[in-house]
Amino acid sequence: MSRRFFMKAGATGLVAPIIARGADEAKSAAQAAPARGDARAGIPVELSINGQPHRLTVDPRTTLLDALREQVGLTGSKKGCDHGQCGACTVHADGKRILSCLTLAAAAEGREITTIEGIASPSGSLHPMQQAFIDHDGFQCGYCTPGQIMSAVACINEGHAGSEAEIREYMSGNLCRCAAYPNIVAAILQAKTRMES
Repeated sequence: MSRRFFMKAGATGLVAPIIARGADEAKSAAQAAPARGDARAGIPVELSINGQPHRLTVDPRTTLLDALREQVGLTGSKKGCDHGQCGACTVHADGKRILSCLTLAAAAEGREITTIEGIASPSGSLHPMQQAFIDHDGFQCGYCTPGQIMSAVACINEGHAGSEAEIREYMSGNLCRCAAYPNIVAAILQAKTRMES
């Protein structure tokens, strides 16, 4: 009998009971799991989006952005960074701007959610901010535009559009990689006069 054989045999003899005990513990844990329920199975959520009720079943970890895009089919709000840093996912909750990529769908229950699809009039005419973005060429690739428009509407409604400097400050959470910032500011100034009249 060699030393190597002795070591292998000894290690196997010691490890086998530990492996068997681990398997028994895993089996016990698996049997106990159904009693607690599977959180990933989904929870019911009722959302009011653009004035329409929506009943969804979502994973508790589902963001409002993912629910809007994947379950409701409203793809105007964009997923830019998914970390709340670019503003492309901006929507309104009870008239206030929020980042839908950082808001859980379940947390939006009971609030009136407005997306870019919901700001035009029922007759189909554009919101003054949408028209101003067109008039001033406030977009280039257009990816950030829905979030920019939603944030710009809120910026005016919050009373933060008194000057170009103030607009730039309160729109700083919305990034435009095409750098259309001067045109965006001009669009907000134009829309401000129409929205306030």
